[in-house]
Amino acid sequence: MTRSFSSEPIEPEVIDDLLDLATRAPSAGKSQGWHFVVLEGEQTRNFWDATLDVDKRRTFAWPRLLDAPVIVLPFADPGQYLERYSQNDKAATGLGESIENWPAPYWTIDTSFAVMTLLLAATERGLGALFFGVFNGEVRVREMVHAPDGVQLLGAIALGRPLETDRVGRSAGRPRKFTDVVHRGTW
Repeated sequence: MTRSFSSEPIEPEVIDDLLDLATRAPSAGKSQGWHFVVLEGEQTRNFWDATLDVDKRRTFAWPRLLDAPVIVLPFADPGQYLERYSQNDKAATGLGESIENWPAPYWTIDTSFAVMTLLLAATERGLGALFFGVFNGEVRVREMVHAPDGVQLLGAIALGRPLETDRVGRSAGRPRKFTDVVHRGTW
């Protein structure tokens, strides 16, 4: 994950190609319950004004993150799943009747698949990418982009050209788990 970006703009066609790939991710019943709001230029500054207090920027560990020329906001839409599973070919499942009928939040899972596809595609194109949580200012961000009620903001994705000065995050040195998380045949 990249945390230091050049402010050089990314061509709109490149962003469209990345998003086209992201929307090819699998989704339950091909519900495709995801939305992506692309912020560029002044919109990215407005995003940071809404989510990172100016006073905190002086001590922010990743100041060049704010230079990313593109911020993509992935939203998951549970309503798309209710609508899709209310259609004739899926109605017998009962999943179109209520969100509570779903054994897992597939709108979040599927949007996460799309986000991961976007991150991998950006890396493949030589771009830097970072998924991060929107822990502050979500209400302002939602208002800023006119997000409808009922859709979940999963986080934000910074996109841009990575700088050589990028340094790894504190957690990067933690060992990868394998034997603790992979179970064959039984726990």
